[in-house]
Amino acid sequence: MRYAAPYKWNAVLSVVFNLLTALLTIFSFAMIMPILRMLFGIDTQEYHLMALESGKLADVLTNNFYYYVSQMIQHQGASFTLLFLCAALSFMTLLKVLAAYVSELFTIPLQNGVTRDIRNEMYDKIIALPIGFFSNERKGDIMARISGDVQEVQMSVMASVFGLLKYPLLIISYIASMVAISWQMTLLVLILLPIVGGIIGIVGRKLKHQNLDAQERFGSILSNIEETIGGLRIVKAFNAEGQMRRNFRYETQDLYNIINRMNRRYALAHPLSEFFGTVAVAVILWFGGTLILSGNSSIDASQFILFMVLFYSVINPAKDLTKTTYTVQKGMAAMERIDKILAAENPIKDPVNPKELPADSSQSSVALENVSFSYDGERDVLTNVNLEVKPGETVAIVGQSGSGKSTLVDLIPRFWDTERGEIKIDGISVKDLRVKDIRSLIGNVNQEAILFNDTIYNNIAFGYKNATREEVERAARIANAHDFIMQTENGYDTVIGDRGSRLSGGQRQRISIARAILKNPPILILDEATSALDTESERLVQDALENLMKDRTTIVIAHRLSTIVNADRIYVLHEGKVMEVGNHEELIRKGGIYHKLVEMQQV
Repeated sequence: MRYAAPYKWNAVLSVVFNLLTALLTIFSFAMIMPILRMLFGIDTQEYHLMALESGKLADVLTNNFYYYVSQMIQHQGASFTLLFLCAALSFMTLLKVLAAYVSELFTIPLQNGVTRDIRNEMYDKIIALPIGFFSNERKGDIMARISGDVQEVQMSVMASVFGLLKYPLLIISYIASMVAISWQMTLLVLILLPIVGGIIGIVGRKLKHQNLDAQERFGSILSNIEETIGGLRIVKAFNAEGQMRRNFRYETQDLYNIINRMNRRYALAHPLSEFFGTVAVAVILWFGGTLILSGNSSIDASQFILFMVLFYSVINPAKDLTKTTYTVQKGMAAMERIDKILAAENPIKDPVNPKELPADSSQSSVALENVSFSYDGERDVLTNVNLEVKPGETVAIVGQSGSGKSTLVDLIPRFWDTERGEIKIDGISVKDLRVKDIRSLIGNVNQEAILFNDTIYNNIAFGYKNATREEVERAARIANAHDFIMQTENGYDTVIGDRGSRLSGGQRQRISIARAILKNPPILILDEATSALDTESERLVQDALENLMKDRTTIVIAHRLSTIVNADRIYVLHEGKVMEVGNHEELIRKGGIYHKLVEMQQV
């Protein structure tokens, strides 16, 4: 209910109109029964008009109402009075359903507002969490939490508002009226209802656990679908359709079994509550009938009928309240899964007193001092790395796969935090700077160009909301992208598909470079930006990269060593340690690891 706090007035007004609904229901029951007794000659009492000050206001108003009804029967006839009674009942029912409708109107913004707020908070958290969080989570499961789990919470909120606010009000109102008729019979009802409720409640105890299992399996299914679509080319190339089908059917069958068990338990709620409700009615009928037949009861037959009508009115909201507890249990299970994301701690935090970068950061320096890092806290991926990039320099990092190259450059923008040692930008530790300030200095071009299912223009201008058309086109020209962009169906307004699927690899990479050019960062990180391209595309992209690297502090992770022969310095990583440092010629003369790498590529 912490999410319902901003909508407290909606809840209050819903309660008010629910209470009004209950009062109108009770009033209509209470009004009809005595009138019917008068109408059919059961009540032979003569009523006289009383002054308001002659007794209790409620008694006077009741007496005078019956007086006018008796006069209507006497002068207008029983048939006309019955017509009036039916019209009055219809009017009371109209007021009751209007009050119930207005109550629901106030719950709608509460229900949908809570859903919106949870989704927004989850999305904000997903955006804020470090990349490391998602290396241990499946994307499909996260999608299930923000969709299916939030939907369960939405249903739970609706059930909470209607069930935990409306039904108890109705039950309390009806029971209060029943007490006024016969406290002995009401006491029996209050003994029976908790017993019946306890028996029914046993059925719902496992629903929360079962719903957790169902949501986790649903998340696994979404992950399976996401992986299948992403890897469809490999699935088909290896004739693995049958294997993927079997895996998917296993998971859907498991979900089918869980949901069947859960729905069977949920479906049991209504027949159980109806059966035990009928048993309770039978007991009340026996007890009340025995009292009346013995002549020891303070109520007559008509009051007993009214009591039974009120008791039946208690049974329906009591059954609905039982179903509500099941729905709330399911919602609580879904909320636990949501809270795993919302309660996740983000270790990448801004300092309490952040330092400011120099006013002129057109060219920045980067330094790593004795940096060590481990993903699991046990095995170091980087060990005592020292690296320096002076303003305007180009430094290359080379090494075999798994040597820690990408991890090293991910530490600079604080995608991860170092465990030991320091990383400095312009002589200031990155942990003393705002994360946003650090990342505003850095432009990234990765091996896989990450694009969005949007227009070319919006992909280039991504994160740069004030970009003009001229600036975007200028960046595209520098990146050697303008010509192919103009050949697409709508130019810069062409939608490029999911992850840029409508473009070739070289075109996607040049769009990515244009995005970095538009950002105009003083520090540039190129993570194997040309390794996945053919020769022609590589030449175009390499030209674009050279345009981008001019007058910038650049760190290049190189797969093709021919692209870094002009680097100011080359750092050779091996198993997380810097083994060699120097320019191309110096390292070749050493005849060490770098020399071997170059020879391997020349074979």
